[in-house]
Parts: sequence; structure tokens; C-alpha cells
Amino acid sequence: MNRRDLLASAMGMAALTVISVPSAQAVTLADKALNVPAGTDVQPVAIQKKQVEEKYKRRVVRLSTTETPGTIIVDTNNKFLYFVEGKNRATRYGIGVGRDGFGWSGVVKVGRKAEWPTWTPPAEMRRREAAKGRILPAVQKGGEDNPLGARALYLYQGGRDTIFRIHGTNQPWTIGLNMSSGCIRMMNKDVEHLYARADIGTKVIVVGPGNKQGNVSFNDRGIDILRTIFGG
Repeated sequence: MNRRDLLASAMGMAALTVISVPSAQAVTLADKALNVPAGTDVQPVAIQKKQVEEKYKRRVVRLSTTETPGTIIVDTNNKFLYFVEGKNRATRYGIGVGRDGFGWSGVVKVGRKAEWPTWTPPAEMRRREAAKGRILPAVQKGGEDNPLGARALYLYQGGRDTIFRIHGTNQPWTIGLNMSSGCIRMMNKDVEHLYARADIGTKVIVVGPGNKQGNVSFNDRGIDILRTIFGG
């Protein structure tokens, strides 16, 4: 083999080495290459952390509750959102919720809905991120790189926007974690599913810190296997 062939072979081996980097190491390299500080509220869509746990995937469950069909119950402790479908039945979604200091509770309503929503990060978040070395845009149009994901349900209380939303995410690995600044995150395919069911005015009960949601009865009795298989 001549020198040129040896060089070509070496370059091929190098390319194979790069391709075969384990995913966890690739994530670390990507973080460094993109200069993303740890603990930021948002991260580039290209960075993938981990797969969503099986228990957080959308399921039809047997839910005992006194709440009427069409109600949304958000269990921030267990990272589940329920859409009450009828007697002893609900659709359960995995969610990501507020990290320490950003959790909340209460009874609100869906006051507005948007597809591929524009993101306007609050001034406080922009200051917080700037302190970590990351400059957030004042306004970001909807799209795959937008932290609000494919859909957003804007939560209102007493006719006023609470600034909290139920929305999709370009960071699906955060489902099941305490990562947000108080909003409820869902996988894009799940928020699209919920969006089609929940109308403006839908009651949303957020069970979380402070117990401001008051008394709410619900008991998740597990997957409704027959309805999951056959529907109905």
C-alpha cells in the first residue's frame, strides 16, 4: 500500500471513530461546542439528553375522580397530567414541571390557545439567563427550535394571564423532571393530542406546592388495558 492509500485509510478510520462516539459522550461534546451553560431554562433542539421513560408515555388509565369530563388535573408531584374523559377514565400524559422554587398550585382555566406559538421570555428569565452567559431573544417566532414547542395552552385566573402555560417542548428528555420555570411541559405529540381535546375555558387543576388547588379527589388506578387496546 502506497503512502496515499495509507493516508486515505487513516482518514476513513478517523471518520468511523467519530461516528461511533457513544451518545452520552456526543452530548457532552455538543454542549461544549455550542457553549451551553449548565442549568439554563432552554437549550438548543439539537442536544438530546435521554429517552423518555416508559411510564411517562401517553396512556388511557382508570381514574377515579369527582371532577367532570373535560377537566385537566396536573399532578406535579408524580409528573402526570390527566384529561378526564368520563367516568373512571382519563388520558394520562407525562410532563415536566417547575424546578425548586418555581413550583405552584391552583385552579385556572385555558384562556387562549396557539399553534406553534411565539415565545416571549419574561424579563426576569432573560436577566437570569444573561447572568449565566446566555442571551435570550426578546421574541422568538414559533418553530422547531422554539422552547414552547408545537402547541401552547395559556392559563388564566380571574380573566388574567398567569404567565404559566401548558406547552410542548424541544427538550423531550426533560419530561418527568423538575426543569421548567413553572410551565407544564409535554412532548409535542402529546400537547397536540391534548390541544385537540381541551377547549378555551377548560378547568385546569394544578396540584402542587402550597395546596392552593384546594380539595381535589383523584386516584390513578393504572392503565385501562381494554380501552388502550380496543379504544372506546
